[in-house]
Amino acid sequence: MESTATDKPRPGNINLDNHPCFNRDVCHKVGRVHLPVAPQCNIQCNYCNRKYDCVNESRPGVTSNILSPGQALAYLESIFDTRNDITVVGIAGPGDPMANAEATMETLRLVREKYPEIILCLSTNGLGLSEEIIAELARLQVSHVTITINAVDPAIAAKVYAWARHDKRIHRGIEAGKLMVEKQLWALKTIKRYGMIAKVNSIILPGINDKHLPVLAKAVAELGADLMNCIPLLPVADTAFENLVEPDHKMRFRVRLECGEHVNQMTHCARCRADAIGKLSEPMGEEAHELLRRCASLPLNPQQERPYVAVATREGLLVNLHLGEAKEFMIFGPDAEDPGSYVEIGTRKAPLPGGRDNRWEELADVLHDCRSILVNVAGPSPREVLARKGISVVEMEGMIEVGLEHVYRNEALPPTISTAGRGCGKGVSCGGDGTGCG
Repeated sequence: MESTATDKPRPGNINLDNHPCFNRDVCHKVGRVHLPVAPQCNIQCNYCNRKYDCVNESRPGVTSNILSPGQALAYLESIFDTRNDITVVGIAGPGDPMANAEATMETLRLVREKYPEIILCLSTNGLGLSEEIIAELARLQVSHVTITINAVDPAIAAKVYAWARHDKRIHRGIEAGKLMVEKQLWALKTIKRYGMIAKVNSIILPGINDKHLPVLAKAVAELGADLMNCIPLLPVADTAFENLVEPDHKMRFRVRLECGEHVNQMTHCARCRADAIGKLSEPMGEEAHELLRRCASLPLNPQQERPYVAVATREGLLVNLHLGEAKEFMIFGPDAEDPGSYVEIGTRKAPLPGGRDNRWEELADVLHDCRSILVNVAGPSPREVLARKGISVVEMEGMIEVGLEHVYRNEALPPTISTAGRGCGKGVSCGGDGTGCG
């Protein structure tokens, strides 16, 4: 499908020059914020180790918290209440935005509706982009897109990627290399056809692609790339390339000089985190980390009125049932006559077992006005379905009242009562048949 004039982004009052990554002249005057809404990735690069909870590292693939689209908007609103130097809102992981396409696109829609003059930016490996998604990015006026391309020779690409997942298949070796090159070059070409500004990120990998990058630069220039960012490898522990030597100044200079013969070079990259905020030279302080943590504990959709909390309980005092065990849920809400206290609103029947994810879709409908559900344990499938419907699953043990206090105060559970990540325990602590928690 060829793009039409209506497919092109129409920036209106958006000042496209105010992007600190694409315009070095403004990088010390204005800043950006990355919204960490994309935890999953569809490839495994041999230089990447994603640590979502690390606050002391400044590199791509790292964030201290993951946000839902609704939480991301609340986070952004809080930032704009205190700062007037943010000109760009971007999504860059900590996985790949297109491996989390639903959350990514919903976040972009929410931000564009609320802030029509902000620059929207996306950074991706390109594998998950489709014509339909690129067309919507253009309609949302996402003006700047970065694709990380490390090779245009499939044999070299095969050395960079351990695997790539596409159309529910895992590709490895030369098959993965061919897939990545084909999809990335198509994505770049299509992004330019829809009128967006395109940057190519390439990691300088000594002995792997450092001498190949000028060939890559020529190829992406011919497809219309506006800017190229040659980023020196930062060796990371527990990766296949952890023992590669970081490129020295001489190699960096050579690569950028040779690539610069074909496409403009970015030389002021800050290796941004997936939750970066502020100017490129500005470290992410504890205040910003705390704001991110606070917003990550909000209801999944803070903008939607959900006054109640559902609880899986045997006797109405403790949170002591796994999600799949509960045949009904007690519903609690704030006590209008006694602020800070909570009252039982009633009970609601759980859908019958079976039906796979349909069961959790039905449960989401039953709990449509609940912001959270307190359970002993829940599996990844119901957590994902309920989260998509705006209901956070809080795994805990102990007094119901304590859980309610933390939910309504938007506070994280203390480790002493959190059961997140403990697993089902069927046959030990769970009386269910194993068909309901997963």
